[in-house]
Amino acid sequence: MVARKSLKQDYCPSARALDVIGDWWSLLIVRDAFDGLTRFGEFQKSLGIAKNILTERLRRLTESGILQAVPASEGGARMEYQLTAKGKDLFPVIVALRQFGELHLFSPEEEHSMLLERATGQPIRLEVCTQDGQPIGPDETVILKVQEPE
Repeated sequence: MVARKSLKQDYCPSARALDVIGDWWSLLIVRDAFDGLTRFGEFQKSLGIAKNILTERLRRLTESGILQAVPASEGGARMEYQLTAKGKDLFPVIVALRQFGELHLFSPEEEHSMLLERATGQPIRLEVCTQDGQPIGPDETVILKVQEPE
């Protein structure tokens, strides 16, 4: 198996983020954590993931500060995994993936889960905006790249 290249020192913020959260299992674990799952067994049952893979992903997410392991509320040796403030900052990422899936991966009549505002029951919509709140798309943006040393 080829070793995965680390992107921890990359100049691109997207690359560094993917170094931490860039595989589907990690994103699905974070999604489930937003849905209230906290226990190893809950994640395993929800995802159908092998124990060794789940163990590794939870370890990486914990080491990177996305999740924290805390003693289970009923005591004992069991641990629960909770999103940290850093982990909660992934909420727009999960919402953006949902919106992409809703728009492109379901037929109009096909049922799917929905993300709703708890207080009103209204659907959630994520929009990319400029600093002054104006909607903006990819054609109106440019990336200012860092010049790598030679």
